[in-house]
Amino acid sequence: MHCLNMQVLVMAAVTETNNVHAVTEGLEGDDTKCSFHHRMFLEPQEKKRSMKALVVKQAKKTCSCTPSKVKDCVFGFFPILRWLPKYKLREDLLGDFMSGVIVGVLLVPQSIAYSLLAGVEPIYGLYTSFFACLIYCIFGTSRHISVSIFGVTCLMMGQVVDREMERAGYDLEPAVLSVPPGAAAHVNTTPSPVNGTGQELLCGRSCYAITVAATVTFLSGVYQVAMGLFQVGFVSVYLSDSLLSGFVTGASITVLTSQVKYLLGLDIPRAGGIGSLIVTWINIFKNIHKTNICDLITSFLCFLVLIPAKELNERFKSKLKAPIPVELFVVVAATLASHFGKLKETYGSSISGHIPTGFLPPRPPDWTLIPSVALDAVAIAIIGFAITVSLSEMFAKKHGYSVRANQEMYAIGFCNIIPSFFHCFTTSAALAKTLVKESTGCRTQVSGMVTSLVILLVLLVIAPLFYSLQKCVLAVITIVNLRGALRKFQDLPKMWHLSRVDTVIWGVTMAATALISTEIGLLVGVCFSMLCVIFRTQRPEAPLLGWVAESETYESLSAYKNLQTKPGVVVFRFEAPLYYINKECFKSTLYKQTGVNPVWVKAAKKKAAKRMLREKEVGSGDNQTSISMDFVSEPLGFHTIVIDCCAMQFLDTAGIRTLKEVCKDYREIGVHVLLAQCNPSVRSSLIRGEFFKEGEDHLLFHSVHQAVDFALGTQGHSGTSASKD
Repeated sequence: MHCLNMQVLVMAAVTETNNVHAVTEGLEGDDTKCSFHHRMFLEPQEKKRSMKALVVKQAKKTCSCTPSKVKDCVFGFFPILRWLPKYKLREDLLGDFMSGVIVGVLLVPQSIAYSLLAGVEPIYGLYTSFFACLIYCIFGTSRHISVSIFGVTCLMMGQVVDREMERAGYDLEPAVLSVPPGAAAHVNTTPSPVNGTGQELLCGRSCYAITVAATVTFLSGVYQVAMGLFQVGFVSVYLSDSLLSGFVTGASITVLTSQVKYLLGLDIPRAGGIGSLIVTWINIFKNIHKTNICDLITSFLCFLVLIPAKELNERFKSKLKAPIPVELFVVVAATLASHFGKLKETYGSSISGHIPTGFLPPRPPDWTLIPSVALDAVAIAIIGFAITVSLSEMFAKKHGYSVRANQEMYAIGFCNIIPSFFHCFTTSAALAKTLVKESTGCRTQVSGMVTSLVILLVLLVIAPLFYSLQKCVLAVITIVNLRGALRKFQDLPKMWHLSRVDTVIWGVTMAATALISTEIGLLVGVCFSMLCVIFRTQRPEAPLLGWVAESETYESLSAYKNLQTKPGVVVFRFEAPLYYINKECFKSTLYKQTGVNPVWVKAAKKKAAKRMLREKEVGSGDNQTSISMDFVSEPLGFHTIVIDCCAMQFLDTAGIRTLKEVCKDYREIGVHVLLAQCNPSVRSSLIRGEFFKEGEDHLLFHSVHQAVDFALGTQGHSGTSASKD
């Protein structure tokens, strides 16, 4: 590296000397005052990159153990130890208590509803919400986000559960507390709830479903913690806002489709795999004549109440101290109507069934399932941490504090690992509940503790009262909460106006997620986004530049009017890195913009030279020979090309080779190529690629204006010297 720095210094000094010498020679003997061409002289910093020194330094930093470092490590891993002792009771308690109670009241019906989406019994949704809120309070760094059940991850979980249930020989539709035929191999006794109020349950469909869900949840948490340990949060940068929005919208369409059968009271299997949305709609229309009128009317009435109430909550949220918990009112009213009206016995409505109180003893995941669900857990983990990190950073920026992305990955990972031993399924941050939490006065994660207490009250006392709650009511709650994602269709014109590429990414991701599957849709979205980036750099903008009068600025001739061009100098800017993908585009665009392809010019000269030789051999007339000579010496219209490299972030070997070829080809036809505004990375690449060994014409300039002045001065002095001769 030291030799490389010395090479740069010597090259810069030689270039400076040559420039001054050339200008002095051109002006020697003139009466005018000498004006030297001044170039900036920058001495590069010495970069010490000893791998051994870096390893030793990092090892000392990692292995050293001091009381202060241990304290920082513990406090960093458990953020609650930092903020809880400093908690301001008078300022923060009221807002945290109110927001915690309101979010808890809203979360109870949603937890029960999303359990259907995940393919498990309602009690497990309450378990999941209780543990997630509590654990995030301990490990999380965001003061505002609400970590609980999220519809998209529930959908992905439900697809995995259904697939594994089918492989194990279970029916896809749950039969409450019953053992389906052919499931004898999986029958085990499940311990009774801790408080003893439940009966001894057979490990039938319900038990196996939560076993699959807990195993996937455990793996997702392990992946998320591993991402934090290895600091691979950069994965989330490949999930752009448009990609995530399209994915959530596509998954929301799939969620809506999966809930339609409950709205109509249809008993059809839940489709999974590729094309499940289309298969589900085909099954719905095939069985539409079996619609349960009672469930249909109940669904319609719930929509009539929930949608207007939600709209009123949003419209008057600035005037309301707290949103109206209309979902809870609907659940209570529907449960009472179903119980006293005996809707199950009279009309055959599908109900939630028995929801036990208390907690089941902890149980480890089924390790034998890990090979089957390991890949599914990757997509769930990535979506979970991407949404959690993006929401935490968004609300932290809004309220003027900072969050640590790696700690957020630890937090969401432990929100999945620990609850997986307590019959829970995957969680992540949820935008709708976070907005409610923020708008109702949340100040810290004490509100999450209050939410956990509300859910605990339901688990210990109130849960069995939801026995008669119709599943169609839960489906309506799920669908109504999808309004935010489905409203993205209204934003398409605005999105198209802002960025057509982002709109196409949104559409492709949404369509792939809805029509193919959620996992494949996410993969398609990531691949398509990366292809869009590649296509943008493959054929970038490459305009000619003109001079802004009375300044040293050069701008695009195609974008601005009243720009001037310097005689004999063409300024060209390539607005992308120069690498193997776009090297041919660089050459073809440069040739097109300048109007001169040096390869063709050289070929034409060779052809003309051969023609002259043949004409001399056959003794042709002097007239034709002079015409050929005129063609060979025909002027090109410019003598110098200045390439503005300000937009080139980097060069690879193919890019360096391309620049060498371009400079060599143009030099052979009498045109000089100068490079301007190269960043240090590009300069370093050019030096390592031995770009400057081609000759003294290849000069680096720190500005386009400097390069143009040098080109004009050099050409003028050359012309003066030629006239003297």
